[in-house]
This record gives sequence, structure tokens and C-alpha cells, in this order.
Amino acid sequence: METNEFKKAHIFKFEEEVDYSSGSIISKNVLKNPAGNVSLFSFDKNEGLSEHTAPFDAMVQVIDGKVDIKIGGESHIVSKGETIIMPANISHSLKAVEKFKMILTMIKG
Repeated sequence: METNEFKKAHIFKFEEEVDYSSGSIISKNVLKNPAGNVSLFSFDKNEGLSEHTAPFDAMVQVIDGKVDIKIGGESHIVSKGETIIMPANISHSLKAVEKFKMILTMIKG
């Protein structure tokens, strides 16, 4: 049975685990359990996620490219090697300034 999670006890490089796709967003589950989840995403340029809220904090680590993340209406340009935390219950959205990859970590309280 194939799982949508990454293989455990296996060395990998996040940047190599998801490709870019023209005009698309790709996501993969890294880990998922009742405490939260870690996901890997790639976004083509100008792709994004519309404004929404989440009931728990979410940490975005950009591993390639650049993204505009709006939190509570304030724009934050986040580039490769940078990280930002989106607070629980505050509206947020994102749009790829250039194609980018991110690790999204959500821990439920």
C-alpha cells in the first residue's frame, strides 16, 4: 500500500522531493498525525492561495524562490532561506512572486 507521506528513516532533500509544474501548485505530505502536519509545496509564478484563516499557527519555510505572504492585510516578501509564522485565526494569503517551494508546518494546540 502506497502512502502519501515521506518514507521514515530515509535521507532526502526537500528541494528534490517536489517539482514545479507550469500554472500549478503541487503539494506532498511529509508527516501527518493528530498533533499537526508538515507539507511540502511548489508554486509556479503568480500562483497562490486565497485569503483564509486557520485555527492554529502555521510556519512557512521558503526553500526556493520568493513569495508574497499577506497576514492580517500586511504584505511580507519571504525569500529562499527565510521563515515566517502565520498566527492562528488571522487571515492570510500567499502569491508566488517567482516560482517557489515551501515547507508548511502546522501544529494543533
